[in-house]
Amino acid sequence: MDAAEIAARLDAVRKRIEAALRRAGRAEGSVRLVAASKMQSVQMMRAAYAAGVRDFGENYVQEALAKQAQLSDLERIRWHLIGHLQTNKAKVAAGAFHLIQSLDSIRLAGALARVRRDPPAAVLVEVNLGGEGSKTGVAPNQVEDLINAIRNQVEVRGLMAIPPPGPDCEFSRRYFVQLRRMRERLAAACGLALSELSMGMSDDFEVAIEEGATIVRVGRAIFGERPR
Repeated sequence: MDAAEIAARLDAVRKRIEAALRRAGRAEGSVRLVAASKMQSVQMMRAAYAAGVRDFGENYVQEALAKQAQLSDLERIRWHLIGHLQTNKAKVAAGAFHLIQSLDSIRLAGALARVRRDPPAAVLVEVNLGGEGSKTGVAPNQVEDLINAIRNQVEVRGLMAIPPPGPDCEFSRRYFVQLRRMRERLAAACGLALSELSMGMSDDFEVAIEEGATIVRVGRAIFGERPR
């Protein structure tokens, strides 16, 4: 895929984001687009950057570090960790990412805090909404306890979730509603803003925006199918 096609795909995604915001009566620019770039080449990422992308989401720490070195000439680029973070990688990850979107344990928060205190690492708590054994994340009934346990170690900015797979994008809506309502309840209960809701990917980001997403993680709709 060449740079022109990536730019055209990005334009289409942005128009879909804008339309979803209008349908929901939300302000223009109230959603951040994170390009999910796992296994994509730095050339593809440069093309996305040239087309205006500044936020990139990576699943693996080592892959992200290699790409950061190769793209160090790009200004104002922001890196998000959107895959599971192992505790033994926390030391490296703490200073490498603008936002770690997959925090799911007290132990991991402690590992991040030991190497980054001022300012603390910015994180989202990953919630396993569907109780899927194949996915990481905290059970919904454990999120409040986790936030209260880690709030003095890391900066908890909000919640992230990946709904269970379904037959169409509408299947995800109930999970997005659940996460939004959870955020509202926890913000009040914990006395934190919890302003970020990271939910929605290529197949369902429009529904996520309609239900309150502030971050969408889009890969395939921008870069095409992931290389194998």
